[in-house]
Amino acid sequence: MFYGRLMLDVSGYRLTASESEQLQSDQVGGLILFARNYQSRNQLTDLIGAIRQQNSRIVIAVDQEGGRVQRFKDEFVRLPAMFSLCKLYSTDVPAALHQATEMGWLMASELIEMDVDISFAPVLDIHWAHSTVIGDRSFGTSHAQVTDLCRCFIKGMRQAGMASTGKHFPGHGWASQDSHHEIARDDREFSVIEEADLQPFKQLIASGLDAVMPAHVVYSKVDPNPAGFSRYWLQEVLRKQCGFEGVVFSDDLNMSGAFVADSAGVGQYAARAMAAISAGCDTVLLCNNAEGASQVLEALDAAGVEKSTRLASMRHTLFNPDLQRFEHATEIANKLRECSH
Repeated sequence: MFYGRLMLDVSGYRLTASESEQLQSDQVGGLILFARNYQSRNQLTDLIGAIRQQNSRIVIAVDQEGGRVQRFKDEFVRLPAMFSLCKLYSTDVPAALHQATEMGWLMASELIEMDVDISFAPVLDIHWAHSTVIGDRSFGTSHAQVTDLCRCFIKGMRQAGMASTGKHFPGHGWASQDSHHEIARDDREFSVIEEADLQPFKQLIASGLDAVMPAHVVYSKVDPNPAGFSRYWLQEVLRKQCGFEGVVFSDDLNMSGAFVADSAGVGQYAARAMAAISAGCDTVLLCNNAEGASQVLEALDAAGVEKSTRLASMRHTLFNPDLQRFEHATEIANKLRECSH
């Protein structure tokens, strides 16, 4: 099955006429939801139904990591920041691994019940205490902790029927800048990054990681381009050295960290999309910019960009409710949140 290369968003609780028309484009492969799209479970059901009526194959995504990054809150279990698992890991490894599995299952099962395909999770970045934008979104302070806990988190996601997305390749934890608002830099040598930050990606790719989202970070000793626009990082390191065969999602092309790809001034969204695709991204995200999304759709049509087959693997499987497990996982989530305060 062939999918368009653009993942876009919508503005509110219901589709507008222009959004409905845009979703019918065969260049649209996915849609990401935000807190502004969520009022209640009933409203979300109606919105997703309307989206799928316009584009039945579309992959619907959200960022539902837990902690600071949880778009759907009311009528959903409040998930802990995943760094709370790292704290438990330091005292009781088996308990931490079990609870990581349950958090992955809980997050995924609640979303799949609502017909959401994926959450962009887990965060594979190491908590180096340099990055406030990553911070407690990380699972650990070492590559071993991150790998162990995320492997179990992914196991839980798969048990629920959701594919995994590791981010932000090859690691955003060292860069102190927030790539949402400025160009982030990591000035370490490749060998240093390879020995630490890259390890969770390498090891989880070997275990079947489904998708990767590269960082809008410039690794200055390796390549002048941010990883998401770098053929070296995506083709040479990710595909060849790591052996990754899954989906590569760009991070949001509306972020300040992406503007270095502009060919002529700030705001050249089509140039950003083409640069990301040329580097090796299967699907490009453009959020909070309807005009930019229109530019990208026109450019994809004009260039005759080949559709991707990889995105089909990110559709969720049939939801299988388990009330007893849900209650157990909810209790774990509540305790982890209490312990993190």
